[in-house]
Amino acid sequence: MMRSSELELRRQALLARCDAQRAELSWRLAHILPAPLRGAASGHGPGSSAARHPFAWLLALGGLLIFGRGREVLTALVWARSALGLLSRGAKLVGRVSALRARRAGRGKSLLSALRRRR
Repeated sequence: MMRSSELELRRQALLARCDAQRAELSWRLAHILPAPLRGAASGHGPGSSAARHPFAWLLALGGLLIFGRGREVLTALVWARSALGLLSRGAKLVGRVSALRARRAGRGKSLLSALRRRR
């Protein structure tokens, strides 16, 4: 019983801290961003929730296809697919480079420690 009450108090403290940090971030964004972008960045502006739903994007693309904008829709889809492929390849490349650097850093440390042991 005592443990659960301690955990509940800790949870309440963490929630209060999160609320304080959220308020501070929104205050900072209000001073940095121009007025039209404030609502979209915070997730509370007009249309910000619709922009995050994939179904809304599918409906918009379907509407464009129905109204005779098929070529533009297909161009956008091909462009998005190409961009996604390039981004995924770039992410793989960054992962491999960081793995090589980590491996080299590990070897360097072991080499230095081996040299120190010889002295």
